[in-house]
Amino acid sequence: MTHVLETGFEVMEGDNPNGSPKIRGYNIVNGELAEAEDGGTFESRNPAWLDDCLGEFPLSTKEDVHAALHAARAAFPGWAATPAPTRGQIIGNMGRLLMEYKDDIVRVETREIGKTLKESAGSVQEAIDTCLFFQSEGRRLYGQTVNSELPDKELFTYRRPLGVCGIINACNFPAAVPFWKMIPAIMCGNTCVWKSPQDSPLLSFMLTRIMHEAGLPDGVINLIHGKGSGAGQHLVDAVDEGLVNKISFTGSTPVGKMIGEICGRNLVSCSLELGGKNPLVVMPSANLDNAVEGAYWAGFGTAGQRCTSLGNLIIHEDVYDEFMSKFMAKVESTSVGDSMRHDDVLYGPMLSERYAKDFLRDLGMCESSGATKLWGEGMITNDNKPTNFLGDASEGAYMWPHVYADVTEDMECFHEEIFGPVVTVVKAGTSTTHYTSPTPLHTGYRAPATPTTGSKHTDLRPVSRRG
Repeated sequence: MTHVLETGFEVMEGDNPNGSPKIRGYNIVNGELAEAEDGGTFESRNPAWLDDCLGEFPLSTKEDVHAALHAARAAFPGWAATPAPTRGQIIGNMGRLLMEYKDDIVRVETREIGKTLKESAGSVQEAIDTCLFFQSEGRRLYGQTVNSELPDKELFTYRRPLGVCGIINACNFPAAVPFWKMIPAIMCGNTCVWKSPQDSPLLSFMLTRIMHEAGLPDGVINLIHGKGSGAGQHLVDAVDEGLVNKISFTGSTPVGKMIGEICGRNLVSCSLELGGKNPLVVMPSANLDNAVEGAYWAGFGTAGQRCTSLGNLIIHEDVYDEFMSKFMAKVESTSVGDSMRHDDVLYGPMLSERYAKDFLRDLGMCESSGATKLWGEGMITNDNKPTNFLGDASEGAYMWPHVYADVTEDMECFHEEIFGPVVTVVKAGTSTTHYTSPTPLHTGYRAPATPTTGSKHTDLRPVSRRG
């Protein structure tokens, strides 16, 4: 097999409409490029221009996942014994290489998942910042000394790595989130098997190559591609086989529950970042112009495809009409399109066709709950598009911005996350109004209320937690 640093990107034959290359991607196991054991592959496509294929990637099997886990286990003793300041220096090298390649990484992220160039740049910068911060943590892995109640005894603690960590992240922040998870893990001497997001494998392949270029020893981070129900499930199931010491997962609440159950019965630690339904409360004392700007970006930035996107917009009745007039004027003027071909778009396509289908399905929740639609007509087509849509709608998976009003606490759409460009609006009454949390216990990402007010005095108790 070929080592990842012995060759450049392998360009495949293809005829992409934008002239961009189609790349043959590989798993990276113990520093070497590897195909799927059975030869299976899948494609990554640009959601803003579906005829643009970014590349083909291995559809990893159980054998491929286990090969990566064994490589991580073999690399663990040597990496754990490496002095922490040395590990930090390698991580610092990663940050500097990310800065050097930042423009290229940003364009790949935007091409692969459709985020605007500005948002992709922010995501990549977060990865850079993570590396530069944890570089110096190599000199701060302090233990503790504790006074003993017994004579002639000394108590002290050391920080010890856990072992092999399984990393599974979503594709909406494909540079920032995996670095948030993996960089602290390897800083502390752990090794990782990273299951790349199904919809951003090229970016993951690119980032893993950069990690090796920074001097990361073979086997410390091993990359596998594939579906969540395939390679991702095999990685989680390996907990039962004693091959994984920690799982970090970013994704849906039902999958997170399943992972928590498997890790729990094996007494294996897991970190779960799951779905959410985030409220924003607008009070009479608020600066309404600022509140409108905040709500607009929170609801429709990244096409609403963030676990921290605005879900329920709760507006006090005294300012409801004025706020909604200003808010709807912005919504109706929203510019949507491909950021790589058009300037000043607020958001681009859905992350993939798969996310687009799920969003259209979940919009039905608002209709069936009885909410009143103020704006939005589902998928954007050339015959059904908002005034400020830019480009040819038939090329990608674009959605209208949606607003539903007259939402009440007993409606399903008040409690359930709808992953996409939609805001549900609640009109709040007097000081007796009291809402239980729109992020109930069955939803994994617990969101705080965000009151928008210019005064410490409010007329409404906006949110309390259930349970």
